[in-house]
Amino acid sequence: MTPGPLLAYTITASARYGFWAGPLVVLGHAILELSLVTLLVLGLDQFIDSEFVTSIVGIIGGTVLVIMGFLMARTGWNKTTLTLESTPGVEANQRVIISGIVVSMSNPYWFLWWATIGLTYLLWSLELGTIGIVSFFTGHILSDLAWYALVSFIIATGRRAINDNVYSWLLFFCGLALIGLGAYFVEEGIRHLAN
Repeated sequence: MTPGPLLAYTITASARYGFWAGPLVVLGHAILELSLVTLLVLGLDQFIDSEFVTSIVGIIGGTVLVIMGFLMARTGWNKTTLTLESTPGVEANQRVIISGIVVSMSNPYWFLWWATIGLTYLLWSLELGTIGIVSFFTGHILSDLAWYALVSFIIATGRRAINDNVYSWLLFFCGLALIGLGAYFVEEGIRHLAN
């Protein structure tokens, strides 16, 4: 529920594509997290716990967020038109899913969460074997789905009231938020790398 890049993207995607954007973003996020959970179970935890890796992820992920934020803010600044797609096509759905993966992966706090809190929960669930891992992962993804579906529902039900001007400003401010988060992640990555 922490405000971050995934929330900013979900808001803008829901304004354009409607309710299903939220669950599709979570699907992309879940695909990435399932891959990571699998790798953690296989022993990746020692690699991502490294200060060097965390710093590099911060710099690269932060840079991606700054670029995405700049593009989003520029689109908003140029006063874009809100094209409502109540039934987005397969290509739009795939774009939202892939964006869920990319936005999650470009967030250094996602890696940090998994290297600390997520890994701890995963180790606890490992004590129960496969059923423990499945229960942990399912509960985790369902909580993501509940939150982002709620956000998406709120935005989608109010989007008819969102005119082009409101949508442009929404894009602009979400873009600025991504730029700010990205710059912070880059700065933190450089600071940790310098130490």
